[in-house]
Amino acid sequence: MNQHIFALILLFAAGTPATAQVPPELLAPSAVKGAFLKLLDRPRVPLDVQLDAPQRNEDGLVVERLSFASEKRADGSVERVPVLVVRPEKAEEKQPAVLALHGTGGSKDGMRSWLNELARHGFLAVAIDARYQGARSGGAKGAEAYVAAITRAWRTPDGQPREHPFYYDTCWDIWRTLDYLESRGDVDPKRIGVIGVSMGGIETWLAAAVDERIAVAVPAIGVQSFRWSLENGQWQGRARTIKAAHDAAAKDLGEPEVNAKVCRALWDKVIPGMLGPFDCPSMLRLFAGRPLLILNGELDPNCPLGGAEQAFAAAKAAFEEAGAADKLKINVAEGVGHSVTDGQRREAVQWFERWLKP
Repeated sequence: MNQHIFALILLFAAGTPATAQVPPELLAPSAVKGAFLKLLDRPRVPLDVQLDAPQRNEDGLVVERLSFASEKRADGSVERVPVLVVRPEKAEEKQPAVLALHGTGGSKDGMRSWLNELARHGFLAVAIDARYQGARSGGAKGAEAYVAAITRAWRTPDGQPREHPFYYDTCWDIWRTLDYLESRGDVDPKRIGVIGVSMGGIETWLAAAVDERIAVAVPAIGVQSFRWSLENGQWQGRARTIKAAHDAAAKDLGEPEVNAKVCRALWDKVIPGMLGPFDCPSMLRLFAGRPLLILNGELDPNCPLGGAEQAFAAAKAAFEEAGAADKLKINVAEGVGHSVTDGQRREAVQWFERWLKP
């Protein structure tokens, strides 16, 4: 392994504080990509695709429910990913595909309106349940199981195997979903896009930045800078999305309430590197050359505009250097908080049509 990549992994996978001084060469795009892939890497298992329900037709669309194997757990059992597919009843032999990722506490079924719209525009549309959510929640409501898993990861002693349920494990599932899509005879593997909303938007720029099988990406209300929000006192919105995990970290650290110190400690441990080379301004550089549409809200408390603008600037510089400025578009909805407007939604579909259709 390249010594720079190895050093980067040691610094950030071990929970190094964001203030650590990192040699500039360790932040080179190739080093960041290699380190992120290495951090999340795990043995692949056969997909073992299983149909969970018969196909059915609804209003000219075909609906499929299935699951595939993602990885083998530490106890020897297999992690399976539930999948919802909606596709045109009549389509070309090899279709472009779009993966739609839900937000915190959501589910693949909550993305159904996106899937229907994409399918009606000629895409094979697919959604998955993120780790500990939807059909993977064990019957818990909303994000309860997800937040509990993040809390367990926080409390796992250093040196012991630790899950990364806060974004990272779902990134692995996204890459395995790409493996699944490539295995389908009706999908053109060169024409795969991803759109994610909120948590799904973060997972989009994380997973897609380092996997060029994703030809087009649309992170929605997810582009930001974790480091900027922490260093500029605007961490509250992000902390509220998984409040119970932050409360547990505050208690364990002996802090009277959640504060920047608590956020730094929790984020460094459960999403190592997010305050450094895996933060959004760093990762967006890796998209340069591939079509990227960013959708944000001007008043979004979860993705403060000051930090988002750092990510925008990094993306613009990288795309201009690559001679691909036309493949980057940024839409910040004025006066809008943490939501996707109807206009942004239409623009997302049009973006996929522009870049994924022949």
